[in-house]
Amino acid sequence: MPRRAVVTGSASGIGLAVATLLRERGEEVIGIDLRDAEVIADLSTPEGRAEAIEAVRERSGGTIDSVITCAGVARPGELMVRVNYFGTTEVVEGLRPLLAGSPAPRVAVVGSISATQTPDPEVLAACLAGDETAATAAAALAVQGPGANTIYPATKAALAQWARRTAIAPGWADAGIPINVVSPGVVLTPMTTALFEDDAMRKVMDQAVPMPLHGYAKPEDVARVLIWLAEPSTTHITGQVIYVDGGAEATLRPADRF
Repeated sequence: MPRRAVVTGSASGIGLAVATLLRERGEEVIGIDLRDAEVIADLSTPEGRAEAIEAVRERSGGTIDSVITCAGVARPGELMVRVNYFGTTEVVEGLRPLLAGSPAPRVAVVGSISATQTPDPEVLAACLAGDETAATAAAALAVQGPGANTIYPATKAALAQWARRTAIAPGWADAGIPINVVSPGVVLTPMTTALFEDDAMRKVMDQAVPMPLHGYAKPEDVARVLIWLAEPSTTHITGQVIYVDGGAEATLRPADRF
């Protein structure tokens, strides 16, 4: 039997690369996105997440083998919090019963090198507390001032912390379900196209995320690592953050941070 994977954000960028590579391997893919997917759903709302989970349940017959979450937005604001954090965590948690029926369930989520940067503390705390109302309110406040660029790091830092604590919580590791994070550096996707067209912004990115190994990544470079984490043969890795960043994290942080 081919494995059955759920991929959020499957219509573009890293999600599309993951879905394409999995299908080429013979796996069944249930994509979730706003368009061009098996499940059309808006992960920015609790209702949309619930609809997505139920649609996957119906399409899968009650069992899935992996969840790979790639849906995300880069524009600072409330939507970033709703999609990047809650649109990931609620979907993964909602699909846990379906994963439990697989002989080799796996979860891999897309984080970011930006999680190593200074986050908005209110957004971070509210996300980790599971308070979407407070998190979006904090983001709405931050986006009006100089703290707009701290919202994205907050959502990704919260996601990494959620994954690490959830990975060893009851019902996950003890049930054979690993959760890991893949944190890319700069990736050439539709979400970053406008940034690369601005020379000044490109210089800022190169300073903020130096990538001495091979430079900017392609979506497939990140997708292959996500897929590796979702393979049945990858057995004893959980609660980890793996940087696919061309050496950015090692460049930016002290060598004794590991």
